[in-house]
Amino acid sequence: MGPLDALWHLGGFFAMAFLAGSVAAALAKVMWRHELAAVPLSRLAAYAAGAGCIVTIGGLLISGRDGRMLTYAALVLANALTLWWRGFGPGRSEPRAR
Repeated sequence: MGPLDALWHLGGFFAMAFLAGSVAAALAKVMWRHELAAVPLSRLAAYAAGAGCIVTIGGLLISGRDGRMLTYAALVLANALTLWWRGFGPGRSEPRAR
């Protein structure tokens, strides 16, 4: 396998995590636009995608295969918990007044 093939494999491996994180963050911003007005969409999407990547790696290590339904269920749960934590929970960073 060449370097370009390896890059495509990694991209395909993490594509679902990035897609699910981005879509979930965008939907959260639309549904709770007043409550999440101070939180940038890019920050929500980055944290959700990062959590999804960690869950995807964990699912591969635990089950030995990529694409198991349990991994996708954990991906959805991780996205929801991360968006709650960064948007509404104790991990929310309020803008500082200067």
